[in-house]
Amino acid sequence: MLKRILKISGLILGVFIVAYCLLIVFVRPSNDRSWALDQAVLAYADINGKEINIHNVRNFTYTTTSDYTPGYYDKKINLDDLVSVDFVVEPFSGYVGAAHTFLTFGFKDYSHVAISVEIHKEKGESFSAVKGLLRQYELTYVIADEKDVIKLRTNYRHDQVFLYPIKTTQEKIQNLFVDMLNRANKLKTYPEFYNTLTNTCTTNIVRHINKLTENKVFPYSLDVLFPANSDEIALSHKLIDSDKTTIEEVRREFNINTKAEQFADSPDFSVKIREK
Repeated sequence: MLKRILKISGLILGVFIVAYCLLIVFVRPSNDRSWALDQAVLAYADINGKEINIHNVRNFTYTTTSDYTPGYYDKKINLDDLVSVDFVVEPFSGYVGAAHTFLTFGFKDYSHVAISVEIHKEKGESFSAVKGLLRQYELTYVIADEKDVIKLRTNYRHDQVFLYPIKTTQEKIQNLFVDMLNRANKLKTYPEFYNTLTNTCTTNIVRHINKLTENKVFPYSLDVLFPANSDEIALSHKLIDSDKTTIEEVRREFNINTKAEQFADSPDFSVKIREK
């Protein structure tokens, strides 16, 4: 009986391996699909030394998570005006360990541009970890106004959101920003598949950061694969700009939900959510 079970199990595994190999060979990523409205327009950047022009910065106005007014703008910047970067963690309600992470970059005029690595959703699609292993989603770098991507999460999804200021040099912030823009440009021309284990929001952030630091973050640790606790990695690597020593204290300090709801309509939204 045991031999029969093992034989059947081996057969099932073999079929799965063959099917997965066929997926790899015949299913190719594309930027030409019927995309969901909130991801229908790809952002890209013209980079000329320190002068950068970002096209299609998303700036949606939301009524609910599914009811919104689309908006985009172009943003011209000089790298010398880029002065800060924050690491954002959004644990998913009801899913232990699951979270979305992204970075938001701040400029001297107090404006912010967020870069969020996400699945490139087609119309009617929603995220599935299993489908994410089976080449069912492309990968995209959403470049958005901070008021879009943060208020969507705090005020409409009502997930907890933690906004961690990162302690590093201006040069490294600028290099990180350009590296992520270059990646967004490459994906616009050469699409890739998202992968739940190897090509996610957090694994991509880790790869960008590891180019700039000697104290490398292991990209496939449990806190990267289950990124609700990825802030613990940032704290242990002394990347979070705080005098607090425990993750519980740091999370209390940088949870922004109350401020995001209180100052939702403020023209100084980005300043207000960072006030102590």
